[in-house]
Amino acid sequence: MPFPIKFGLSVAVALAALAGWFYMGHLGQTGPQWAVAFLGPFMVVSLWIFPEVMRTRSDGRTPRHQLKGARP
Repeated sequence: MPFPIKFGLSVAVALAALAGWFYMGHLGQTGPQWAVAFLGPFMVVSLWIFPEVMRTRSDGRTPRHQLKGARP
């Protein structure tokens, strides 16, 4: 995933977690508030440390839809 997309997604997740933290606090929900406080940063960190899945065949052949000149 390109850096600008990954960075933008990280900022969006962090802002959503921050909004969720304040919203749960406003409602008086302390348990879910701590869950949001853990899951928000966990999602941002996992986005950066886990690699993107690349689909290839185990026998080394190129899938037909990835060949040059393949019909859609």
